[in-house]
Amino acid sequence: MSSPATTEPPAAGMGRAILSSRRFWFVMAAIVIGLLPMIFTDSYWRTNLTVCAINVLLAIGLDFVLGYAGQLNLGQSAFYGIGAYASTLMIIKFGMPFWLAFACGVLLAGLAGMLLSIFAVRLRGHYLAIASLGFAVITYQILLNWISLTQGPLGIYAIPAPPPLKIPGLLAIEFSNLANLFYLTAGFALLTFILLDQLVRSPIGETLTAIREDEVSAASLGINCQKWKVLAFAISSAVAGAGGCFYASFVGTLVPDAFFITESFTILAMVIVGGMGTLIGPVLGAILLTVLPELLRGIGDLRLIVYGVSVTLVVLFMPGGMVQAGQQIAGRLRRRAAASDSMSQT
Repeated sequence: MSSPATTEPPAAGMGRAILSSRRFWFVMAAIVIGLLPMIFTDSYWRTNLTVCAINVLLAIGLDFVLGYAGQLNLGQSAFYGIGAYASTLMIIKFGMPFWLAFACGVLLAGLAGMLLSIFAVRLRGHYLAIASLGFAVITYQILLNWISLTQGPLGIYAIPAPPPLKIPGLLAIEFSNLANLFYLTAGFALLTFILLDQLVRSPIGETLTAIREDEVSAASLGINCQKWKVLAFAISSAVAGAGGCFYASFVGTLVPDAFFITESFTILAMVIVGGMGTLIGPVLGAILLTVLPELLRGIGDLRLIVYGVSVTLVVLFMPGGMVQAGQQIAGRLRRRAAASDSMSQT
């Protein structure tokens, strides 16, 4: 018969079960998204909130192919730009409805990712990184020099916001309003996170993890590594394309410099700083590396040095990113709590 000191109260066990429930945290995330525009009421921070939501999409998309499939893709900025330009051109040149253009932009970005992966599927490590980086450079040059289609460095202006959402019996939701646009973008990012979370916890995620850990062993078990890598690239690219569609309607202006190759390294930094292969890590990394430069803006150009040093220190001393740091802190707290409990019992 167990002693009362070692028996956990039913309420405590229920509380731990609730806190460990993924649905609980998804609901909490939705509540936080709903509260943020109410806390940050000025247009400056609401703009930054929307940028955070777009960056979250880019980071979790890259993490799916990098953290789970183990494919070093440095071309995420290309798919970001393809989604942005494809949806914008379909709206402006062909008069296509926003959501249809959005779906086409996401589809084209996903197809571009599939094409890249089909040609580069036999490459690994830095060879794949160079190939994907080359694809990003080619895409940037096309956006810059195909002036008859993209307007080149002149840019595309007066891009409309998503059309109002009309709900029967209620007022139409105008997405020209920054708060509503944030709700739309962040809600889509949360939905994408949930879908990717379901994928990585399914047999698909286990297959991709096997390929990441040892592709030769995975192939010996009958796994078609090329097919699964193509799928991972397609999903990752489509998510980046969705971020590009939201970016175009949010900013209202498109210029090729927004999709220069440095954007790929910024997205990669978000994934590494947050923690690869965790999904929640890239979310934290995207938020941190979006907000931190704004918080440091008061110190002028020195903020770039502080930003760079911070990222370098994380990479050097916390290779697992913010998630690893959080796990280490939680582990120490649990050990201290266990030690204090054992001392109190003695």
